[in-house]
Amino acid sequence: MLYTREIIRKIWDAQGYGNLAVWADGTTAVIAPGESPEKGGEAPLAIFKPIPLVAGFPMLDFATHDADLLRHIETTIREAGGEIERE
Repeated sequence: MLYTREIIRKIWDAQGYGNLAVWADGTTAVIAPGESPEKGGEAPLAIFKPIPLVAGFPMLDFATHDADLLRHIETTIREAGGEIERE
């Protein structure tokens, strides 16, 4: 199961290192630009670009409680066929 706020925390941590790939089993990985996001031949559900999503928040707590960001993460995962919930 994927959890919205956990993904936002990982997106926050990925800032400056690359994009965050998220798979249906809940695993994530920071993917450098130009790197293949496939893991074991399986493509991720979604790849999130940290800077546009969370760089505007002065603190992580603001990002994890922003209704628009929560909705964006959940919609992206659900549209890709994944299951996600808020913890």
